[in-house]
Amino acid sequence: MVENRPWGNIFAHLILIIGVALVLFPVYVAIVASTQGPGEFLRGTLPLVPGGHALENYRAMWEGGLARAGAPPVGTMLFNSLVMALAITLGKLAISLLSAFAIVYFRFPFRVFFFWLIFVTLMLPVEVRIIPTFQVVADLGMLNSFAGLSIPLIASATATFLFRQFFMTVPEELLEAARIDGAGPLRFFKDILLPLSITNIAALFVILFIYGWNQYLWPLLITTDTNYYTVVMGIQRMTTAADGDPQWHLVMAAVVMAALPPVLVILFMQRLFVKGLTETEK
Repeated sequence: MVENRPWGNIFAHLILIIGVALVLFPVYVAIVASTQGPGEFLRGTLPLVPGGHALENYRAMWEGGLARAGAPPVGTMLFNSLVMALAITLGKLAISLLSAFAIVYFRFPFRVFFFWLIFVTLMLPVEVRIIPTFQVVADLGMLNSFAGLSIPLIASATATFLFRQFFMTVPEELLEAARIDGAGPLRFFKDILLPLSITNIAALFVILFIYGWNQYLWPLLITTDTNYYTVVMGIQRMTTAADGDPQWHLVMAAVVMAALPPVLVILFMQRLFVKGLTETEK
């Protein structure tokens, strides 16, 4: 029996409120800063009340960017980030699903060895192998291209491992029933495994989309054409203006717009995301 402890409930809710406030306060400050004029930051203090320049700041960043800092319009950078994030996410999911399916349901020599070889690549993130990866991309002529932004980041040992573990929990009776009905491997994969994997795919989609959206070092290394700048890279350019102080009201407007797509993905896929992480029944 659970005891009813009012003071314990009050303390738990107080800790929860403090935690939420600590997380949301920087977001609130960014939103407020994006509504201020340039003069507010020259005074050395930032008001905690929204200003009246929101539409002006957001329109300026969406249409014109920050030319003196070498940053193109935010609309262009958001499109580039979206293309890169979706390419990385869909590519990782497709390759991981097929590789996990092959490892679990096909019998071929060195099957376990190849799985562990894939798994070991977790110890070699992009930052560790960035020089040879850059050399390969440069030799293939993929600098300043969407292919160069996304293809080197597509392989995912984590997703392969998670799908493998999920496929291993699928009852053998489903495989036997598919064989009796005359279904081949691809039919079994399409009609049985994929529907069962929807929640897992959704959960990984959210994680991998945010991973692709937040990429900074790789786009910074292979992109010199402003037409291929991603929004994270563009924000960094805005904060390092060479001929003066950063225009923080415009930078914060870009930050708020850059945060919207991942937030929307999480909101729209929240239910599937939670089910994919917690559901165990097949």
